[in-house]
Amino acid sequence: MHSVQDVRLDPLTRKVWRGDSEIVFSRKEFDLLHALISRAGEIVSRDALMRDVWDTTFWTSSKTIDVHLGWVRRKLGDDSRRPSLITTIRGKGLRFETSTPAAPATTTLAAAAPAAPAAHANGHSAAHGARAGHTKKHASAMTTKVG
Repeated sequence: MHSVQDVRLDPLTRKVWRGDSEIVFSRKEFDLLHALISRAGEIVSRDALMRDVWDTTFWTSSKTIDVHLGWVRRKLGDDSRRPSLITTIRGKGLRFETSTPAAPATTTLAAAAPAAPAAHANGHSAAHGARAGHTKKHASAMTTKVG
């Protein structure tokens, strides 16, 4: 049994859980996840993944790993834009992270961010009304309507 972060993988029964929820994977998805989680914390090259998961030393398609990785991330609920489980190490390979990466500091980002536009009573900003094509009269009618 491999257990990293809140993901558990049993290679004997070919079952995977995230927290208390079991997740069903296709054969190749499971093999890809197994190849990564069994080497958690290590960078696994794409060549090694092609050899270990697809049992080949040549590339069947440059997107084979990316497509399957996308499905694995989606099923695990790992955001592909800010992954916390499986990260891509550009030019080197993939790594199953042993712990959740630290969140970036938000104080400097918040200080640099422009102030949000004031919201109307309906919760939408004035900018939203303009983007949505609402006129001032229409937006005003929406805010004074009481249900």
